[in-house]
Amino acid sequence: MPTLAIAGSNTPMPVARIICIGRNYREHAREMGHDPARATPFFFFKPTSALLPQGREFTCPWYSHQVDHEVELVIAIDRKLQNANLSQAQDAICGFAVGLDMTCRDIQREAKAQGRPWELAKGFDGSAPCSALQPGRYADLKATDTISLSVNGKITQQASWRDMIWAVPELIVELSRYTTLTPGDLLFTGTPAGVGPVVPGDILEAKLDDVCHLSVVVAKPAAR
Repeated sequence: MPTLAIAGSNTPMPVARIICIGRNYREHAREMGHDPARATPFFFFKPTSALLPQGREFTCPWYSHQVDHEVELVIAIDRKLQNANLSQAQDAICGFAVGLDMTCRDIQREAKAQGRPWELAKGFDGSAPCSALQPGRYADLKATDTISLSVNGKITQQASWRDMIWAVPELIVELSRYTTLTPGDLLFTGTPAGVGPVVPGDILEAKLDDVCHLSVVVAKPAAR
């Protein structure tokens, strides 16, 4: 089972699943051509082979010509949850991190146009870079504010995670209605505006304030 490092601990967290939220910031919804109204959130899953811990290069998939960055607040769950209420959802948070939902935008557009799933666009190996997990409960998370991403030293995405359309506990409640959450689940909570393409040689720096930090070098795709 893949694991994610925990800050201040020699024992990593086994990762059970990677669950992602779509269109959870209004400005990002608008930049992608969608209505930012508060509709029921939708979810998609990445395989655990998508997890890319701190210190590893990100390799662009050979079959895509446009790979975009999407910085996100990541939440870790430490208990089983089904049909949870808000209090239970808050209590299930055991840590947080900053991550990237790397997306083959050209492949995603093709899939949407043909009414097909997004797996090739979202679920490829290494598509979920993630910082070490900062242990903490919901009260600790509320002491943080801003997620940001810089590409080669220039900030491209920056927002308060409080600007989410669906707040973190609400997402957990909603998700627990459809699937039983389990210890080790990672929840990628959506990206703010400013998504854009990366190319080999780019250096991506993602942050959650000064609490979580992720540095990723973009490598060339493997020859095919």
